[in-house]
Amino acid sequence: MDIEKQAVRLWQAGVDAVGGYEATLAALPDVPKPDRILAVGKPAAAMARAALEHFGAIPTLVVTKDGHGHDLPAGVEVIEASHPVPDDRSLAGGRALRLAMEQMGPGSHVLLLVSGGASSLAEDLLPGTSLADLEALNRELLSKGLDILAMNAERRKLSRIKGGGLLSHFAGDRATVLAISDVPGDDLNVIGSGIGALPDNHSFAASTRIVASNAHARNAAAKAAETMGLRVLTNDEALHDDYLQVAARLGPMLRGMEKGVMIFGGEPTVVLPDYPGRGGRNQALALALAKEIAGQTDLAVIVGGTDGTDGPTNAAGGIITGATWGEGAERALQNADSGSFLEKVQGLLTTGPTGTNVMDLVVAIRG
Repeated sequence: MDIEKQAVRLWQAGVDAVGGYEATLAALPDVPKPDRILAVGKPAAAMARAALEHFGAIPTLVVTKDGHGHDLPAGVEVIEASHPVPDDRSLAGGRALRLAMEQMGPGSHVLLLVSGGASSLAEDLLPGTSLADLEALNRELLSKGLDILAMNAERRKLSRIKGGGLLSHFAGDRATVLAISDVPGDDLNVIGSGIGALPDNHSFAASTRIVASNAHARNAAAKAAETMGLRVLTNDEALHDDYLQVAARLGPMLRGMEKGVMIFGGEPTVVLPDYPGRGGRNQALALALAKEIAGQTDLAVIVGGTDGTDGPTNAAGGIITGATWGEGAERALQNADSGSFLEKVQGLLTTGPTGTNVMDLVVAIRG
């Protein structure tokens, strides 16, 4: 097996270990049967499918990204919306979640399944705020290169359901929140802008749990490497910075690495030009790393979003080697058009929706 295929195999092992279906199913034996299931985020359908398989038919609402609401039993209400910029369906999803919560009376138990992407996919705006305001805010936040903590803090200011707002509408007796983390520190107040966070002074019994995270994915990739007889040189959450800074920091490590595997996780940021080309942060980081390792032999690097998508594209990221960097690459990097270049050199990583979302994963192999 060549090193590119090995790298993809390790990346996929990390993603498979944090699948929304598998991670949720493993957490359910200790959860009492709920009266209603609400699931929101990119892996929401996979999480809901696990709960329905475990408990049987229960009224269920899933709010997820376009193309992600599949493989669910008949009768499940599904609302697909836009990501990373919300649309009118995002408002419909947010209202549906709030109304479902309000309809649950005394004695009821809600199972709330939360994952990344919920900040865009579901929103119920404060009075006086319009969809145009929300769209403008999200575009501005995405273009500035802010990290997820700063972005979600701004999003919460416009919302009736973020920052504990959704569960503030719950009048039942018990709430169970299972979350897949796509944020540093795995903070429920930050995941999905806090759509699964507990409100202050709540009167219901509550149980919250993180069922999958970036650390779980990295450790699974490391275990798979060891099983393949490869030495793990680094396993670190080291991608939280501007993508060019990340590339500058990782470049010397990759050029100087011995035979073995390096694994990194996190979420780089990108400051976009006025008229960006095609690609997301993972494709941008992949191309920036291609520049750093140009000319290196027996070295392959996979950079991918664990949800299977990267920005407004259908690719998860990029696959690069020492031979990737070439004519037109610098221009593509400057124009935020990394996806177009990577497609030209057959360097796109395309997986389709993975059923999870735990930030990004980088796997490098020196053969």
